[in-house]
Amino acid sequence: MATCGSTVALLAGFAAFLAVAAWCFSASSGVSCPGVCLAAAAGLLSMFLRRLRLRDAASERRVCVLVLGDIGRSPRMQYHALSLSKHGYQVTFVGFLDSKPHQDVLSEDKIRIVPISEVKGVRAGPRLLAYLTKTLLQSLQLLWVLLSLEPQAHILMQNPPGLPGIAVAWLVCVLRGSELIIDWHNYGYTIMALSLGASHPLVRLAKWSVPSTRLFCLLPVSAGINGLVETGSLENWEIKLSRCVVCRATTVYDRPAAIFRETPLDLKHRLFARLARSHPQFGASGSLSDSTAFTVYNPGDGGVALRSERPALLVSSTSWTEDEDFSILLKALEDYEGFIRGGAPLPALVCVITGKGPQKEHYQKLIAAMSLEHVTICTPWLEAEDYPLLLGSADLGVCLHKSSSGLDLPMKVVDMFGCCLPVCAIHFHCLQELVQHEENGLIFRDSAELAEQLQSLLSEFPSSDGRLGAFRRNLRASRGQRWDDNWDQKVLPLLDALRQR
Repeated sequence: MATCGSTVALLAGFAAFLAVAAWCFSASSGVSCPGVCLAAAAGLLSMFLRRLRLRDAASERRVCVLVLGDIGRSPRMQYHALSLSKHGYQVTFVGFLDSKPHQDVLSEDKIRIVPISEVKGVRAGPRLLAYLTKTLLQSLQLLWVLLSLEPQAHILMQNPPGLPGIAVAWLVCVLRGSELIIDWHNYGYTIMALSLGASHPLVRLAKWSVPSTRLFCLLPVSAGINGLVETGSLENWEIKLSRCVVCRATTVYDRPAAIFRETPLDLKHRLFARLARSHPQFGASGSLSDSTAFTVYNPGDGGVALRSERPALLVSSTSWTEDEDFSILLKALEDYEGFIRGGAPLPALVCVITGKGPQKEHYQKLIAAMSLEHVTICTPWLEAEDYPLLLGSADLGVCLHKSSSGLDLPMKVVDMFGCCLPVCAIHFHCLQELVQHEENGLIFRDSAELAEQLQSLLSEFPSSDGRLGAFRRNLRASRGQRWDDNWDQKVLPLLDALRQR
C-alpha cells in the first residue's frame, strides 16, 4: 500500500497539472483565475483527505505507540507495545532513540521503531521564544512522521509530555479517522512548575490545556487521576471545565513484567562480577578472584554462596529530575555512617543509584565530596536486561519519587515489589494505593526518618528473621497480577470496544 509520502508527491504533480489547466481555461474563457484556482485547491484537498482515510483490512490491526521521550527509558510504553504485538497488532513505535530499548522490543517482528529526534529551539533570546520555536519545529516533525505512516486504527501516546504531542496526534486522528488513546501518567504543567514556577506563562498554558485531554480515551495510572477524570473535579486546577465527555477512562495500574522476580544466586554472582569490572564496590577484597563483595564462587563444584560478612545492597533508580530530591538519601546515608561510627552493629552498605537525567552530574559531585567509610555509592547506567537482575539481587529499595501532582504512582516501586524487594518510599498523596506502611515497606517524610528506617531494617542483617525479612515474606505471599494479565483485563476490552464503534 502506498504511503502518505508517495500520495503527497502524486497529488503535488496532479496539482501542477490542475494549475496549468486552470490558467489555460481562465485565459480562454474569461473565467476568474482566482475562482478556478480556489475550486481546484478545494478539490485537491478533498482528494487528499479521502486518501488519508483510505483503509484496508490490515488498518484495524495497526497501532502507533507514541512517546515524546526516550523509548529506552519508557518501560510502560514498551510494555504496551509488547502486549499489542502479542495480540496480533502491528505496532509502530515512535519516539527518541537515546537509550537501547529492551531486547524483547527489538526482536519482536510485529514492532517497528521509527525514531524521531528531539529538536531545539532558538538558542538566543528569551526562554519563552526558545520553547515556542522548539514546540513549532517538534510539531512539524511529528506531523510529518505520523502522516507518513500507514493508516493506524489507534494512536496510543504517553502524557506527559503532552505539548505538542496531544495536539498533533489529535489532528492526525481527525484527518485519518483514528482513535486517540492517552496513557496518562501525570500532569505536565506540575512538572514544568518545578523548574519554571507556577506563574510562568508556559506553565499556565500547559495547565489551560489539561481539560482537553478529557475528550479522549484515557488510561490513568492511578485511581486518583481516574477520580478527577470521571467526576470532573478540577477545583485544585482552578479551571472552569466546559461540557466535555470522555470516551472511556480505565485505570491501568503499573504491574511488574515477568522479568521482575527474585534473582537466582548464580545470576546474582554473574551480575556482580560484571559490575565489578567498572564499579569496584562490587569487587571482593584480597585475592578472591572468583568472588565478589557479596558472593563466593566454588570452582570445584561450580556452586555459589552468599558471603556471611557481605554488605547490604541498597538500590534506587531515578531520572535525575527536580521531582526527586536525592539529597534526602545522601543525608540519610551520612546519618547511617554516623550510627556505625558510634558503635551500632550495622552492616556496611553499598548504595546503587541507577538512571540518566539532567541532574546526575550535580549529585555525582555531591557524592564525591562525601566522607564515608562504611557506605559506598555508585551511579551506573544499566542495560534493560540487567536492571531487573539488580532489583532481584538487592536487600532494600528506596524511592524518592515525590509526584509533582501527587497523583502518579512510581513504576520503580512496582518493579521492586515484582522482585519481592521491600521499599522505603517518600510520602505523597496517592502513595497508599501502592505502598502499605509496615506491610510491604515503610513511608518516610525526611532524611532523619529514612535514616532511622535504614537502621531498624538492617539491624539484624543478614538474618531473614527481622522486619526486612517479614516485609519480603509479605510480598511473596501477596504477589499480585503481572503486566500481561492486567493488560488483557483492562486495555484489550477497550480496544475491542473502540473497534466496534
